[in-house]
Amino acid sequence: MTALRIGLCLLIAFSVLALGAVEVWSVSILEVGAALLFICWAIIAWRTPGATIHWNLLHASVLGLLLVGFAQLAFGGSAYPYLTRVMLLKVAAYFLLLFLFTQLFRERKDLQRLAWFLMVFCFLVSLLGIVQHFTSDSEILWISKWKVEHGMPFGPYVNRNHFAGFVELTLPTGLALLAFRGVKRDLFPLATLLTVIPVSAIILSASRGGIIGLALEIAALALLVRSRKAWKGQRGIIAAMVALLAVGAVAWVGTSRAIERFSGTLQEATLGRRASMFRGAAHIFLDHPIKGSGLGTLVDVFPAYETAYDGKLIDHVHNDYIEGLAETGLLGGICGAIFLWAVYSQGRRNFAAEQGHFSRGLHAGAIMAVSGLLLHSFVDFNLQIPANALLFLLQASLVLAPPVAPETVRQRRRGVRDSVPNEAVV
Repeated sequence: MTALRIGLCLLIAFSVLALGAVEVWSVSILEVGAALLFICWAIIAWRTPGATIHWNLLHASVLGLLLVGFAQLAFGGSAYPYLTRVMLLKVAAYFLLLFLFTQLFRERKDLQRLAWFLMVFCFLVSLLGIVQHFTSDSEILWISKWKVEHGMPFGPYVNRNHFAGFVELTLPTGLALLAFRGVKRDLFPLATLLTVIPVSAIILSASRGGIIGLALEIAALALLVRSRKAWKGQRGIIAAMVALLAVGAVAWVGTSRAIERFSGTLQEATLGRRASMFRGAAHIFLDHPIKGSGLGTLVDVFPAYETAYDGKLIDHVHNDYIEGLAETGLLGGICGAIFLWAVYSQGRRNFAAEQGHFSRGLHAGAIMAVSGLLLHSFVDFNLQIPANALLFLLQASLVLAPPVAPETVRQRRRGVRDSVPNEAVV
């Protein structure tokens, strides 16, 4: 199974570096990769006696969304069946990968490797974005073919708001592990460095939604730490040092771009334009309240509901919630509600359960990441970007991951089992 875990991490890295997997070639590789990994897992599980399949409400909600899409095709409920079929392939890949996350990342050593992968990858992509910002403001990854004429790219993402979404989904893992002492003392300086640079990058990206989402994540971390009465003594000093380093790094890279964004002098889509897109999508939902217009069909349906035409094609409406309701109606909304209920109800129980520092930090980071992106989704469409949707599902699966006991307790239990005669071991 180790090869499958490595394959999942490589697929995540590819989807981020390939412009967020928004182009046909990259999303096709993502879909094929998901199918191949699932087939390999199925073969291994079939050959393993007593293999256990783990299932939760997250799987049921995404599977329900798939069924809504199939029903739209079967009963003529899609305004553009071809676009719905394309979107169904993408959602099917999400389902397979979410299923694999749940099966493959359950043991402490595997979760630790995944956490370090997220921390290191977040650092490297953030560092890439900072370097690219100061050396090439319009070419993504310094490739002339990927030059953006009208837009604000950052790192491997065409839109800096989606880079901010990436940081919102990966940075909390490191922050929470530091706060809950989930990192060994000798690795603390390295973990601090890996978390400071992404904070600088998200500020430099000048994404208002991303900065506000990060602020929510930090506030959520403070509440989670306070709930465990862990914010005291040396840990408070350590947290203050991390905060000071982050502020220093932000000052080093500069904040003028972020100030311009918040002052309104640097705009991609004005608040009035976003409001008009929201109204148009809301009218689509009101005209198709039960089943929606069809998965993936907003780009085709929206022009008939346009209220402030500016000559630009609208493929997404800068609000994941109203876009989801417009395309899938109340049926899709129920699937989303089940997903959120599962995340926060089970997440609260898992965080409060008896577990080690690492496990508690991992759960806290996952809760932070999911919450930050859900807030950002009110003003953007990060969940329509395959790379970010994949990371969102990964963090959601970590919220529901079973609590892991401290290593000392596990070793003690192992020692007790070893001391008991073999015939007495159940």
